Amino acid sequence: MHPGQPPQGRPYPPGYWPRQAPPPSAQQLQGRTLAAQPEPYPYHRRPVHRPKLRWVATPPPGAWPRRRVVAPEPYLGPPRYPVPPRWGFPNLVWRRPTSVPGTASDEIRPIDRVPVLSRSLVVVLFAFAVLCAVAAGAEIWRYVLLAEGRDAALSRSVVAFSDGFVVTAGLLASILALFPAGLSLWWLLVARQAAADVSGDDPPRPLWQVLVGVLVPVANLPMALSVVGELEHAVLGRPRDVRPKPSRRVLVWWGTWLLNWVLLGVSIGWRFRDDVQSMADSVVLVALTDLSAVALAVMTALVVRRFSALLAPSDARDVREMRVLKVRGAPEPELRTSRPAGAAR
Repeated sequence: MHPGQPPQGRPYPPGYWPRQAPPPSAQQLQGRTLAAQPEPYPYHRRPVHRPKLRWVATPPPGAWPRRRVVAPEPYLGPPRYPVPPRWGFPNLVWRRPTSVPGTASDEIRPIDRVPVLSRSLVVVLFAFAVLCAVAAGAEIWRYVLLAEGRDAALSRSVVAFSDGFVVTAGLLASILALFPAGLSLWWLLVARQAAADVSGDDPPRPLWQVLVGVLVPVANLPMALSVVGELEHAVLGRPRDVRPKPSRRVLVWWGTWLLNWVLLGVSIGWRFRDDVQSMADSVVLVALTDLSAVALAVMTALVVRRFSALLAPSDARDVREMRVLKVRGAPEPELRTSRPAGAAR
C-alpha cells in the first residue's frame, strides 16, 4: 500500500484527492543501496565504539564526618605512680656474665679482667713507643751536632736546646717505662690464671719463678721465652704433657727482648769511659737502645692483643643473642610483712 491509495475493497470517499508520494532523494537512494549490501562483519563480531567517558561517584560534601585533629601533648617526664607498681623486672643488673650481688657470681674472674687490661695495656705500650722514638730522635740529633762540631763552631742556643731535649726525653722514657712494665706484669699474671681456669689445670710454673724469670736482669734473658711460651701453650688449649713450641711472633718478641736488654747493659757500661770517642759512641748506643725499646713495646702490644683475643674472644652476635633463663644461688627476696597505708591491692 502506497500513500494516497485507499484500503483494499473500499472506494475513495467523496471529496478525497489522492496524494502522490514524492520521488526518493539521492540521500535516501544511497541509504537504501548501502542497506541492501551484505554486512562486512558478522553480527557478534561487529566493532563496538564506546564513548571515552568515565563516571566517578563521589560523596557529596558533608556526607562524612571530619576527622578530629588531636593536639600533641607536651612531655611531662617519665610516668609516676602514687604507689609502687606490682609489676616490673627483677632488681638485677643485666650484664655479661650475669652476676647477682651477695653471691659467688659477684666476684670478678680473671677471664673478665683480661679484655679490660689488654685494652689499657695496648694503649700504654703504643704511647711509650712514641715517647721512645722521640728520645731516639733527640739522641740522633745530638750525634749530628757532635759531627758538625768537629769542623765548625756550633750555636750556643742550639746546643743548649739539644741538651735539654735529650735530658727531658731520656728522663721521661726512663721514668715512664715503669708504668708499661708493671701493667704488662699484671696482665701476664692475670692471663696466666685465666688460661689455667679455662683449661682446668694448675699453672705450669709457680708464681715466684715467673717473677724471677721476668724481673731479674740476667735470669730473665732465657726464662722470658719459657714463661711466654707456656702462656701461649695454655691459651691455645694444647695438652699439658706436650712440650710448648713458641710461635714465630713469640720468637720475634723474645729477640727484641734480648736486643733491648743487651743494648741497655752495653750503653750503661760504655758511659764509664772518659774519652771523646767513647762519649760519641754512647750517644749512638743510647739511640739504638731507644729504638729497640720501640720495637719491644710494639711487639709486646701485638702479643698481648693476640693472647687476649684467644682467651676472651668478643663476638657481637653472641652478646646480642644471650638471654638470662635462670638465676641460681641468688638470695631470697625480702617479703613485706605489712601493706603500707594507701597501697593499691
